[in-house]
Amino acid sequence: MLFSLKGDAHKVFLRVKKTVHNGDIIRNTKEFKEIEEIQGLYQSLDSHTLQLIHYRMIKEYNGSGIIPILVSSAPWLLLLFSKQLASYLFKDGSWLWAGFCIVYLLTLGISVLIHFREKAWAAFHMEIIQDILTERKNEKTQGHSTN
Repeated sequence: MLFSLKGDAHKVFLRVKKTVHNGDIIRNTKEFKEIEEIQGLYQSLDSHTLQLIHYRMIKEYNGSGIIPILVSSAPWLLLLFSKQLASYLFKDGSWLWAGFCIVYLLTLGISVLIHFREKAWAAFHMEIIQDILTERKNEKTQGHSTN
């Protein structure tokens, strides 16, 4: 795995660049085989079923889900009990507050990462499905115009 702080798109570019530089075939890489496998599965389905899957993906992409609710409501909950929480975490010079902060921030960070990763996967599948449906529609239109 290549390391880059520029994001996943740049990582893909670096992987493709390395693959081409090594003289390997891009389509033989694990990531691109996975894409072709997903495309193959979706292409094997009828358009109506594919459209239903697309609707579900839109729901997943746009759905608020539990993670954004956790991210937005947890601070309010903590604020509601801030006096009791502070007295418990800071009593007698305890270091409980540090552990609480670490656990809270880790949970928050992991939750946000999972949420955006799932949203990205939904967008990925939606794009593949849309491409297949558009291609089928174009083929159908061209088939009628040549007859």
